[in-house]
Amino acid sequence: MTRTTYLLLLFTTLFTPAVFAEVFDVDTYLRMQDASEISVSPDGQFVAYTLYERDLEQDLVTTSVWMIPTAGGPAIPMTAGNGNSYTPKWSPDNRFLSILSDRGDQQIQVWLLDRRGGDAQPLTALKQGVSSYEWSPTGNQILLEVKDPTPADLDEEPRPNPRPYVIDRLQFKEDYVGYLDRYRYHLYVIDVATQKTRQLTFGDFDDSQPSWSPDGKHIAFVSNRTEHPDRNRNTELWLLDIATDQSEPRQLTFNSFQDAIPAWSPDGKHLAYTTAASTDLPIYAIPQLAILNIESGESQLVASLTEVQVFNPVFSANGSDLLTITEFQGQQQLVRVDLDTHEIEVVLGQQDVVSDFDEAPNGQLYALINRPQYPGEIFTVNKESSWVQLSAVHQALLADIEFGAVEKHEFESEPGVTIEAFYLFPPGYQKEHSYPAVLHIHGGPQAQWDFGFNYEAQLLAAQGYIVVMPNPRGSFGYGQKFASAINKDWGGPDFIDVMAAMDFGIDKGWIDSERMAVYGWSYGGMLTNHVITKTNRFAAAITGASATLYVSNYGHDQYQRWWEEELGFPWLAENKEAWDNISPFYALEQVTTPTLVVGGEEDWNVPIINSEQLYIVLKRRGIPARLVVYPNEYHSLSVPSYEKHLYQQYFEWLDTYVTERSNEH
Repeated sequence: MTRTTYLLLLFTTLFTPAVFAEVFDVDTYLRMQDASEISVSPDGQFVAYTLYERDLEQDLVTTSVWMIPTAGGPAIPMTAGNGNSYTPKWSPDNRFLSILSDRGDQQIQVWLLDRRGGDAQPLTALKQGVSSYEWSPTGNQILLEVKDPTPADLDEEPRPNPRPYVIDRLQFKEDYVGYLDRYRYHLYVIDVATQKTRQLTFGDFDDSQPSWSPDGKHIAFVSNRTEHPDRNRNTELWLLDIATDQSEPRQLTFNSFQDAIPAWSPDGKHLAYTTAASTDLPIYAIPQLAILNIESGESQLVASLTEVQVFNPVFSANGSDLLTITEFQGQQQLVRVDLDTHEIEVVLGQQDVVSDFDEAPNGQLYALINRPQYPGEIFTVNKESSWVQLSAVHQALLADIEFGAVEKHEFESEPGVTIEAFYLFPPGYQKEHSYPAVLHIHGGPQAQWDFGFNYEAQLLAAQGYIVVMPNPRGSFGYGQKFASAINKDWGGPDFIDVMAAMDFGIDKGWIDSERMAVYGWSYGGMLTNHVITKTNRFAAAITGASATLYVSNYGHDQYQRWWEEELGFPWLAENKEAWDNISPFYALEQVTTPTLVVGGEEDWNVPIINSEQLYIVLKRRGIPARLVVYPNEYHSLSVPSYEKHLYQQYFEWLDTYVTERSNEH
């Protein structure tokens, strides 16, 4: 039997849907678009949003701003073809739709689209550009987050070579940014009518996440203003009176951990925010919801959401409750919190995964929702309190595609430890067959798999694999003790949990134990490296942007603070054992699994040196291995042709070491 004939028979066996449908492939994925950053107009008639897509001809990604009528109807392009545009926001008087844009080969500036007609016009003209912005409640000013101008920003002519890096900071590197200097992010305000700009904050620290008070007289923001901000994570909330030029910010919170994302109550008396209120290591502390009484200075954790991570809390228009996204037990829910009782109402949950939301002045809710077999679309609530779809970003492209079904299961990984995992089955799955499987490990490790559409897992399922996505210890969503369980023990409890997820699928008869692969990116790749040093049960491994000899990262990646907090200074003899115990490098002699190693050349999150070290050891030992490095790419890939190449590498590797292995049996 030829290999081609075998693959055709395998495909026919695995995929026998009742009605013929197209299979999800890489070319379809590359044509997909993604909606984000939804914003409802003050009159409630339109929802603006950012659309992310790939320009396959120019081999780059683009963003544009669109809007869709809330009464229904086709989406309207607002900026398509005019450079990259994103972060749409409406002026309070409904006259302008503002955006951030780099159109005209400029730095990113705030642009205004007048709804009465005409092309977009630039509002700001800062040489260094604008990072974020926020309309004042009256609409006469816009708050700006801006980095201090560097000499390069002020150069009138381009230089033949870049300026040297001169560094004196402890935190001196950041992925996607590069070497860090002392040019900081500060807050500015611009008058919309006169375009006069005024700087509000100063100093050798970064100010971010600004939020206007309802009366437009104050700004709450986030900053670490300790003596040595690079040595800790102690961001606090601050309050600035913008009536005078000389006012100094007033500190509002006094914690030894991270406070962030302030949001004002409609009466201006309270701030909702997130706080990593845990005595555990800062890196494992779950950001929880808290409410600050500005007058008394007292903060209160919302007890009903204890140890539940929250995102972007905002007070409702009615002032009696607030809305926030929560990450909880494999769900990403939109919940409503009663401010008097702190009782929780789940507005959206279960298999509806909420990634963004907005509320119109009349209380009408809009949300960006994705589901196991359908990517994100904009929904709203109808008169019958049902969520109905407004947008159709993916409708034409994915109409004839059959996606795999997703199930969430719970099991015991070891006595007293309950774990959840998601199982994605191939399209046309038949219960009487066992299938090859890929263990897909998430990153973080402080993340979680949920019911959201997972394009990578669906691509693997379309190749005929069951994709197993566990939430092992170390994941958020299951409480502080669960998240902290891997402290100084990477590849310990989490390894036990991911293997239990595979055994659960084998016991159910879904998975062929002779045809299994393991794959992960970032921490998922790091745990993959632990897996292949501890077991030879997998026929193939794919490890992306991963690490093996952790001490080699210290001072080379962006995480020296994390390393020090968890493992201690690596040059001290008393810490050597802690560093060595969690480094899979010293167990690579146990590996027999053919391993594909991939990463970005410029990754300073998990630098490519790690992938190179893993590859050379496996190659020296005669283990089938391949190293693929993507030029000028960071921790994730952004060039469409590189994405296509990456998945082709994946499928070829799995085909060679998993599919052909099944042929041998």
